[in-house]
Parts: sequence; C-alpha cells; structure tokens
Amino acid sequence: MVQEQIASRGIKDSRVLAAMEKVPRHLFVPEEMRDRAYEDSPLPIGGGQTISQPYMVAWMTDLLHLKESDRVLEVGTGSGYQAAILCELAAHVYSIEKNPELAPRAERMLRSRGYVNISIRVGDGTKGWPEEAPFDAIMVTAGAPSVPQPLLDQLDEGGRLAIPVGSKTMQMLTLITRKDGKLQAKQEGSCVFVPLIGRFGWQKKRML
Repeated sequence: MVQEQIASRGIKDSRVLAAMEKVPRHLFVPEEMRDRAYEDSPLPIGGGQTISQPYMVAWMTDLLHLKESDRVLEVGTGSGYQAAILCELAAHVYSIEKNPELAPRAERMLRSRGYVNISIRVGDGTKGWPEEAPFDAIMVTAGAPSVPQPLLDQLDEGGRLAIPVGSKTMQMLTLITRKDGKLQAKQEGSCVFVPLIGRFGWQKKRML
C-alpha cells in the first residue's frame, strides 16, 4: 500500500511513510470490510462517516510538516486511523468527534494500540478546543463551506492548518499558515470529504 499508493504518488517524507507502514489500517475499519482495508479508497465506518483513502491520509499529513514537539488538533476523529498516524509524528494530538458512538470506539482502539499521547472528546469540532490552544498544526477531516474562524484563532505562530473547503460534493484541500501574525492560504488540489457539520461549518438548514 505505502509504496504503490503513496510513495509512488509523490509523498517522500520518510517519517510519514514510516507511520503509514506502522499503523495497521485494517484494525480501524469494520470487521466485515477488512478484506478491503488496503484499497486506495475511503470506506464506510458507520454513522454516515468514512475512513479516508490511504493516499489522502498521507497527503494531508505530509502537508502539515509535523515535528516531534508539535501539538496537533484533529477535527473529525472518525475511526481513529488518521489520529494514530498523527500520534506517531507529534507530541500530543487533541481530537474532536461529533458522533458520540464513533468517539469511544476510536479511543478504545487507539488505547489498545498503546497511544497515550492523545485526548479525544465529543463535540463541535468547528469550535476547536480553545482551552488547549494554540496548536502547531490543525487537520480537518471533513469538507467545510469556509474555514471556521475559531480554528484560525487557535493556530499558533508558524502553525499549519489543512482543511477541505468547498461544496458538499467537491472541495479544494487548502493549506493555511500563520507567519508573522498573518494568514496565508494555498490551494493544494481537489478532494471529496463528508460534510463538516457544526456551528461554523455546514448546519442542518444549509444541508437541505
């Protein structure tokens, strides 16, 4: 998977590739779908959510240029797979999941794999985690209509924010950096994620 789907498509960071090699993706997908765990495609995990395709996980992780000392906010815990990759690369991961059934399941899996450098809570990820801010890096694993202002406010100097922005059916993966107090945005490429639901994301009345 790593060589054929990820390295061959331009992901060269040795730490990212090593993390992708180490974390067993099949443990984070439903048991009935484990024979498809290493396909280069997203898979349903319940609750209307998906586990992202391996290349997308690697791509978004690569964009953040994580250091071992970084504190990372993840919006959208989902299965916990992306969180596991982040735990391999950063000092501590703070992950928010809106689905009260997915969050404990992901936490159990992560703890069983020995990850102690992660905090998970159920809530509105578009509001961030203000009491733990600022963050060196923020990753949003759902498509937003615009970048939530609270996440921008919680990005530290030198911080990086990776987020899909666009419609409910197509987004542009956007990398935002804070340099000298100013925010700079760069569009990295098109992608498709499930909608980011929340106060500063897609709201139910806007989903109709």
